[in-house]
Amino acid sequence: MRIFIPLLLCFLLVGCQRSGPTLAAPTTFKIAFGSCAHQDKPQPLLDVATGLSPDVFVYLGDNIYGDSYTLDTLRAKYGRLAAKPEFQRLKASTPLLAVWDDHDYGWNDAGRHFPFKEASKEIFLDFWEVPATSERRQHPGIYGTEWLERDGRKVQIILLDTRTFRDELLHRDKSDTVFKNDYVPNFSADSTFLGAAQWTWLEAQLKMPADARIIASSNQFSHEYNGWESWTNVPREQQRMLDLIRSTKANGIFFISGDVHWGEISRMESAGLYPIYDVTSSGITQTWDIIEPNKYRRGKAIAQNNVGMITLTFKGNEGQAQLSIFDATALPVVTEGVDINQLRVK
Repeated sequence: MRIFIPLLLCFLLVGCQRSGPTLAAPTTFKIAFGSCAHQDKPQPLLDVATGLSPDVFVYLGDNIYGDSYTLDTLRAKYGRLAAKPEFQRLKASTPLLAVWDDHDYGWNDAGRHFPFKEASKEIFLDFWEVPATSERRQHPGIYGTEWLERDGRKVQIILLDTRTFRDELLHRDKSDTVFKNDYVPNFSADSTFLGAAQWTWLEAQLKMPADARIIASSNQFSHEYNGWESWTNVPREQQRMLDLIRSTKANGIFFISGDVHWGEISRMESAGLYPIYDVTSSGITQTWDIIEPNKYRRGKAIAQNNVGMITLTFKGNEGQAQLSIFDATALPVVTEGVDINQLRVK
């Protein structure tokens, strides 16, 4: 007892401490996102996004419903979004990034033949306050890369343009009973989704070192064909993306997407490659009557309005991702945990 009492008094009264290594705190990044937001409807989901305190919020397209060949109409509709108090609160609290889909590009399901795409691009980049020095202003289309960096960790955010260069899709003949809804897959070797220049640029981006990568695509990538707009309409381009990820050894990729007016998490397996996750968040104001089947879906789909978030946490050699979709109550309706170290090209 004589031996231990002085030691006990030392710790309790004097505060003796043994020196030792300090455990580093984990480094966390929160990337929130959403899509399909009609400028004339209330947008309470933006307040949900603000409350999540993300490092960035990514708009994934149909950020307004422009649908006009009159550019003044497009500008006016952006103005109505800007005037919304919930949008102003989000913008004041969180950096905003954006890609476009058809309705803010200019016209429903429009691709490379939309006649006002250059003028629409300038309106888009100006509204989202993309700097004059940004690479996104130096080439056709609105694609570009942003980075989140902290404590020596780097998260790459790749913003794809799925409109400016995309070929027209193949419409389904209404008598066709093999496929469904509006579109059938186009297997033509020269049909493109991103265009040659964007593919070359993307290859260079995927070769850059990063701890994780978020690829923002307005259309879904890792889901089952359903006859609506998506990468499944151009299967060769979808496979080209998988091949590019494999050849560049780009680890830690997560897709985020919108467009469909429901939310879901998809996980697609591909030979010789790690699983490709796609978190679809749609819509901020829009919904759809029928949720299509999806054999790659994880958990349930979300019919109600929603926003998504990917939380990336790094500590030592470990990395974890939490994929979540939130409803208007600010509760996660569906979640999926992913070990980032498992998302590696072998």
